[in-house]
Amino acid sequence: MNVRFRGEDEPSPRWITLGQACKLLGVNESTLRRWADAGHVRAFRTPGGHRRFSEDDLRVLMSGQVPASRDPYSSIGNVALTRIRRRLQRGSGEGAHWYDELTEEERAHLRPLGRRLVTLVSAYLSSGANRPHLMEEARGIAREYGTLLVRDGLSLRDAIEAFTFFRRTLDETAMEEAQKSDLTGDKAIELWELLANLGDQVLLSIAESYEEAEMAGPAVKGRLA
Repeated sequence: MNVRFRGEDEPSPRWITLGQACKLLGVNESTLRRWADAGHVRAFRTPGGHRRFSEDDLRVLMSGQVPASRDPYSSIGNVALTRIRRRLQRGSGEGAHWYDELTEEERAHLRPLGRRLVTLVSAYLSSGANRPHLMEEARGIAREYGTLLVRDGLSLRDAIEAFTFFRRTLDETAMEEAQKSDLTGDKAIELWELLANLGDQVLLSIAESYEEAEMAGPAVKGRLA
């Protein structure tokens, strides 16, 4: 662990418990542990073995920010996230019929997962050696997102519509960023292949959540009808 000494005028960072951090982000404990293990949130263990999380890092994660980079892919996640917010605010006219069916409380539970999944795209495109880990994180987020959609009573068709809504925005943004960066033909092909692979795995993971719900029993099936 890196140790840095603070100046007298520098405020001390606030460290919060696992329960407090989960409540702040609206995610479950396994998701937050996964993000901490991936280095997205600073954390340490107390002498008693309990994790403490940086509140500053959690709030950055909530805002959908990613570290600045000179990589041509670095802005895709943030630009796409801004567009998604605008389109969701416009409602069903932007192809978000599924979103209109959710209550504000249900939307609040989904937002942190959606933000992390979208902003993760930039890191996935830029990080060759770390892609397998980021892919696994994306699958985990997608499964949890799917589980929440099931719980909220959305059909599998609605879930696929939600996926295509996000994917279309990401594809449009990636195309524009590729043009701005003047990528070579080979680099552009690599970009599309990476995006397609990531998107396919996310969709399959969402479908797995619905499949698991189907296998859970008639009570769950009735909610998906």
